[in-house]
Amino acid sequence: MPKRSAGILLYRRQPGGIELLLVHPGGPFWARKGVGAWSIPKGEYAPGEDPLAVAQREFEEETGMRPKGDFLPLGELVSPGRKIVTAFALEGDLDPATLRSNTFELEWPPKSGRRQSFPEVDRAQWFSTDEARRRILAGQSGFIGRLMAKLGLGPD
Repeated sequence: MPKRSAGILLYRRQPGGIELLLVHPGGPFWARKGVGAWSIPKGEYAPGEDPLAVAQREFEEETGMRPKGDFLPLGELVSPGRKIVTAFALEGDLDPATLRSNTFELEWPPKSGRRQSFPEVDRAQWFSTDEARRRILAGQSGFIGRLMAKLGLGPD
């Protein structure tokens, strides 16, 4: 059975167009990765859990903000790793400087016997839709087109 995750694509309207909030994963593996490494705030869920409730919980865990409002379902995409990702869009605002993420522990460096704590997300940033398409993980880029189509700003 494939793993499933759910997340929220936060967007805001600016004079130059739509901006999208993406997060950068924390930890040593992702530290030097930029293009193609950013994501929507999301997390895994078990069968029977409500994807929207999971998306809200994970957004709060990764950003420190509890998302509320009218959610637009963006459907599911299958990532290259075969994980099924369900996304919802929400119009809102978040100051990346206020980011507060949960942490995880990892033995680092490997085989050192030392455990270190890392944030799940080490930063968040607003991007234009074009830049977001460049930065986001390949398996999630389809959500941008779906959002733009729902907003009447471009094709799916």
